[in-house]
Amino acid sequence: MNETLTNLIEALRDELKEYGELLALLDQQQGLIVQRASEDLLGCVARIESETETLRELRDRRDRLRGSLAQELGCPPGCPFAELIGLTPGEYRGLLHALVDENNQLLFRVQQRTRQNHLLLTRSMDLMQRLIRSLAPDIGNTGAVYGVNGTSPGFTLPARGIYEAVG
Repeated sequence: MNETLTNLIEALRDELKEYGELLALLDQQQGLIVQRASEDLLGCVARIESETETLRELRDRRDRLRGSLAQELGCPPGCPFAELIGLTPGEYRGLLHALVDENNQLLFRVQQRTRQNHLLLTRSMDLMQRLIRSLAPDIGNTGAVYGVNGTSPGFTLPARGIYEAVG
């Protein structure tokens, strides 16, 4: 049991570190959105996706270790952490509780920042659509940038150039 417990603590620490890394990337993304640095934003999104995959793997590892510990302690595999922590030796309880709480707090902050960034990107897209509509009304009548199924509706540029419309 001690080896499984030690591995679980290590997994929780690794997960905490990666949540911190993801939060830093989301902060960077937010700055890039505000600065409208689209080229840098694409690279940041790729790093966020990579970090998210790393986190998924770490969560899977942590869940496997939690299941193993639960089995060793005679609990069902889906035993909640709160119950599991109460069954561990006393010297581990405080550390486990703190790591689980910190992970949950960081997860909440990551979710919050993700929603903020999504809102900023949505507003940016709305502004861009308004700009397009003002410059080329034929394009602006196509509706949303993406349809319900996630595809972009097809549209073509008007036959006349913008310079003709202005002058």
